[in-house]
Amino acid sequence: MSMIFSWRRRRAGRARARARARKDEFPDMELSIPTHFRCPISLDLMKDPVTLSTGITYDRESIEKWIDAGNITCPVTNQVLRSFDQIPNHAIRKMIQDWCVENKSYGIERIPTPRIPITPYDVSEICSTIEAATQHRDAKKCLDLLRKMKNLAKESERNKRCIVQNGAGCSLAACFELFASFSTEEFTDLLKEILSALTWTFPLGEKGKSKLGSAISLRCISLFLKGDDLSSRKHAVLVLKELISEDQDLVNRLMEIEGIVEALFQVVKVPICPTVTKASLVVIYHMTISENGEIITLKFVD
Repeated sequence: MSMIFSWRRRRAGRARARARARKDEFPDMELSIPTHFRCPISLDLMKDPVTLSTGITYDRESIEKWIDAGNITCPVTNQVLRSFDQIPNHAIRKMIQDWCVENKSYGIERIPTPRIPITPYDVSEICSTIEAATQHRDAKKCLDLLRKMKNLAKESERNKRCIVQNGAGCSLAACFELFASFSTEEFTDLLKEILSALTWTFPLGEKGKSKLGSAISLRCISLFLKGDDLSSRKHAVLVLKELISEDQDLVNRLMEIEGIVEALFQVVKVPICPTVTKASLVVIYHMTISENGEIITLKFVD
């Protein structure tokens, strides 16, 4: 086995030496990317090659944008796709990675092995487990699952879209309401983490809106808005802005909370960032318009 590894190292070393020699001999020569390594859509080197039912391989990001735009055909063959399944092409990916290594002297960086993207089934499983843990008041498990979901979302925009589109916001809103009803102080860490995730999981759906727009949830959000933690204040304002844009009816419930108006104006007076200031102004604006369109004067003590 050691002899095989040694042989492979020598072969790789010879390949790098040949590449350097070519570069030294022809310093102005541009490196040409093999055609079958290029995505037929973007014409760039593929980072995550996947094959469609038509047998044509594309870079995952490019073909997903094509499909998300409403196209139902294969860009190359123009055939109607029997399915939108994207099968990872490990053979092409390995060839591309080897080519990158061989041409390192030209400044080519090795394409890392992509992570397998999350599926709707994966999201449903996580959400179901969160809901079960919520019912059992298992805050630790909810927090672990929430952090897992956040890490998956950070891996790619595709993962984040998949999480949002498959009901994560609704599950998190229900979790937030239930633990807020138990004890805001005892479950502060979990509630803060949920509030952070909720800023990017809208729309919530009708059930999610009812949970997050309940008097219990709004009082909890207002506590974070009035608190000293800047991150929590930021997330509270962003969530309120999204909530109001989805449900104007909850404005009355919001205005019944003592100190909410003062807290919103404080965010404007002492800015956290332009996005949060704008979100706070949007919430204030909605609070100044009555159901019949009349302007309401907001009163508060500075």
